[in-house]
Amino acid sequence: MSSVWWLGIALAIAAPAPPVPQAPHPACHVSDASAPQLERLRAALLAGRFVAYEPTSLRVVNGQPTRADAASIRADLAVLRPKFDSLITYDAVHGAEDISAIAAQLKFRALIIGVWNPLETSEVDAAIDAARRYPHLVVGISLGNELLFGRRVDATRLAALAAQLHERLPRLLVSVSEPFHVYQEPGTAALLAQLDFLLPNVHPAFQPWFHGASSATSAQFVVNVVSDLGTRFCGPLLVKETGIPTAPAAEDFSETGQAGFYSELRRRFPATRARAFAYFSAFDAPWRAQDVTPVGPARAEEAHWGLYDGARKPKPAARELPPLTSPPSPP
Repeated sequence: MSSVWWLGIALAIAAPAPPVPQAPHPACHVSDASAPQLERLRAALLAGRFVAYEPTSLRVVNGQPTRADAASIRADLAVLRPKFDSLITYDAVHGAEDISAIAAQLKFRALIIGVWNPLETSEVDAAIDAARRYPHLVVGISLGNELLFGRRVDATRLAALAAQLHERLPRLLVSVSEPFHVYQEPGTAALLAQLDFLLPNVHPAFQPWFHGASSATSAQFVVNVVSDLGTRFCGPLLVKETGIPTAPAAEDFSETGQAGFYSELRRRFPATRARAFAYFSAFDAPWRAQDVTPVGPARAEEAHWGLYDGARKPKPAARELPPLTSPPSPP
């Protein structure tokens, strides 16, 4: 990333960012086919509440996933529904085929389907099938999670995959999810031109200044990053991943710290039709403590990002969430 750009963000960590324009950039082009879905996404950003969701019954051991159980998915979503009405997933297969039907039955407002491996045709097909069967629920598809950051595919190939998806289902919104700085790297312009909205990951906990920082400083960092991205991308911005893990304590992570961060972020980052953040993530995933990340070894904190633990018990961050004020389902 540009060292000048990063220095500017770092120097302004605790300083309020200037207001972000709410109108689309003049260069934005919205096709007639996708305009209704874009309006639905904007409505969900403003009035809904998103959470990043992986089924509690999913396990990935040595790279081999076990299929998530439909009954368990239903139990997961029933726990989430009083506090959340919109979902972002990571996988479209391995049991995730059941998520859209169950979410529709429980009257979720919006679903963004993640395609973990967009090079796998069967997974892309499963996501498209769900979008066709539940057009009033599925607002978009996200191609991968940190594919560019993990160097599993390059920006040119990802742009081509996004273009193919637009051709197959023109009304559907398409995005990719990467750490925020990746969108500013050379060679991403063609990819950004193919995207209808952005799903950045913005983790204060991964920044060198984080330990010892206040919740206010961490939350303001997220706000400032989003403000900067808003000058570079013309469509809606939904922060897919941001938060504080609740363990290990040796790394100064705690349930109190997680709750304090989200409380401060809600205050500093009110949702609009153009900008919002998702809670990351729904449930703890104990297996992830042994899971190798795209760019390095396993990290203990990866098991503890949930607002609910692995048994679906709410942590303080979930208990303190204000009640939803949005309608129970889309009109």
